[in-house]
Amino acid sequence: MILLPAGNPSPWTGPTGNNTFLLPGATPTLIDAGVGVPEHLDAVAAALAGAPLAQVLITHGHSDHIKGVPAIVERWPGVRVRRFGEGDAPLADNERVAAGDGFVTVLYTPGHAADHCCFQLGQEIFCGDLLQAVGTVVIPASRGGSLRDYLSSLARIRGLAPARLLPAHGPIIDDPIALVDRYVRHRASREEQLLGLLRDGPATVDALVSRAYLKLDPDFRGAAGESVLAHLVKLREEHRVRERDALWSLESGE
Repeated sequence: MILLPAGNPSPWTGPTGNNTFLLPGATPTLIDAGVGVPEHLDAVAAALAGAPLAQVLITHGHSDHIKGVPAIVERWPGVRVRRFGEGDAPLADNERVAAGDGFVTVLYTPGHAADHCCFQLGQEIFCGDLLQAVGTVVIPASRGGSLRDYLSSLARIRGLAPARLLPAHGPIIDDPIALVDRYVRHRASREEQLLGLLRDGPATVDALVSRAYLKLDPDFRGAAGESVLAHLVKLREEHRVRERDALWSLESGE
């Protein structure tokens, strides 16, 4: 496995941009496509050492993971691009896919995105945007994100007891179980915080963001609003809160 930064640094993607991972061998495979930066394509070509790229496996359809597909197809016309639920040969949950000199298993892990999946290779899992070592993952509720699905996906990965997680952003994760547990605790704590704020009376998402995130960088306000909304949608599905005219309030008895 060769880690190849996609060269799209930003506050969202990290100092080197997205991580992409090359599995060289009989079926040279790239995990995620990056954004088409020429330096990234050159790095992939150098790592292939003259071999053609056979396949790209996409963790999910957010732009920083798929924008590079056209440039990759132009450079390696025979490459096959596969993602969950899309294209002529969509990936399927639990499918074994030839990659490198072995096989990866597709793990459908929705939550951050409706089409999100991970790829397991032995005791390692390429986890896309499911987890990252620093900070937390945004659940974009207005764009297909689901906190209930996300928590189920975390539980699925935890149950597999991987030795390492290879995320699309940030450093490789050598303590997967501890990190999953931290994520779950964080979500539970945020949920209790929002319920506590709603005990003071109905509120909009924006008002809840202002009260829940006291030192929030303005650039991240939209993301915070998405995650707050994801929590509220989950609580509504559990009949613990309700929404009317953009005002959220507790159900009676909460």
